[in-house]
Amino acid sequence: MRRSTTCVTLAASLVLAGGAAVAVPQSPDSPARTTAARAAAPERPVTHGAQDVCNYTIQRPTLRVGSVGNAVRQAQCYLNNSMTGRKLVEDGNFGSVTNAATRRFQQCAGITVDGTIGAQTWSFLVFWANSWRNVC
Repeated sequence: MRRSTTCVTLAASLVLAGGAAVAVPQSPDSPARTTAARAAAPERPVTHGAQDVCNYTIQRPTLRVGSVGNAVRQAQCYLNNSMTGRKLVEDGNFGSVTNAATRRFQQCAGITVDGTIGAQTWSFLVFWANSWRNVC
C-alpha cells in the first residue's frame, strides 16, 4: 500500500508542478512496462522552462577544450542564457573563452570546477539557461 501511495503522491506532485506523470509497473519483464516506458519517453530532454531556449541539438556528450560541433553550440547558448556579462560567440568551438565561461558557470553553480561539461554541468546548464534568473 505504501508503494502505491508514494506513486500517487509523486504523480500528483508532478501534475501540479506542470510535469507529466506516467505510472509504470515495477516488473522488468512486464510488456506494459516496455510499452508505457516507450510512450512516456520524451523526444526532447526535460527542461526547467516550458520550452528550451537553445535548440542546436539534444545530444549531451562530454565536452572539453578542443571539442567542436552542435553540442558545443548548445553549451555556449546555455552559458549565454545562464550568466550575465560578455556573451560567447556560438561558433561550436570549445576554446579558451568557452573554457573560462564554463569554469565561471561551475563556480557560480557550486559544482566541480574543471572546465569540462559532463553530466552534472549539463544538468545545471539546462536548469539555469531555462530559468528566469541567472546563476551569476
